[in-house]
Amino acid sequence: MSVLIGYARTSTVEQEAGLEAQKRELNALGCKRTFSEQVSSVAHREQLDVALDYLRDGDTLAVTKLDRLARSMRDLISIVDRIEAKGAALRILAMNLDTATPTGRLMLNVLGSVAQFEREMMLERQREGIAKARDEGKYKGRKPTARAKADEVRALLAEGVGPVEIARRLNIGRTSIHRIVKETSAGQSQATHL
Repeated sequence: MSVLIGYARTSTVEQEAGLEAQKRELNALGCKRTFSEQVSSVAHREQLDVALDYLRDGDTLAVTKLDRLARSMRDLISIVDRIEAKGAALRILAMNLDTATPTGRLMLNVLGSVAQFEREMMLERQREGIAKARDEGKYKGRKPTARAKADEVRALLAEGVGPVEIARRLNIGRTSIHRIVKETSAGQSQATHL
């Protein structure tokens, strides 16, 4: 018996309403189970992997929009390959698209290519805008959030708290913590040579 499986995703915790709206739409469609997560599309999407592993022959993975599923055409093709390897199909509600049909598969490839083209054009315009702002002296870049928390990182390290826990508590990356540690030890070794 074929089963509808839902997948919902938003990029940040602040988009809770968007995630709930996706879940409601997937439940109204009749999804037996819906996997959801709040993670950037460029990060590892653990619940997407779980949903893909959950699929069985004849099942359909349903998503509300294409951008909730894939970050690029290559990513989309990889996901669709995993779905088809299971003997399952993909349904994208906003596009009324179902890869169980030959027309649906064709449309997915066309629309995925257009979406990737649009993203690349947007990134190009963004780079041009940043270059123009730099030339005009208006571009400052993003605020270095981890460096602003350097004192807190050092204090927690002094208390014996590990980098993973510090990253979780301060909501910064472990790489930033290691950079702060490296800069601190470099500063201390220079001070001892004076």
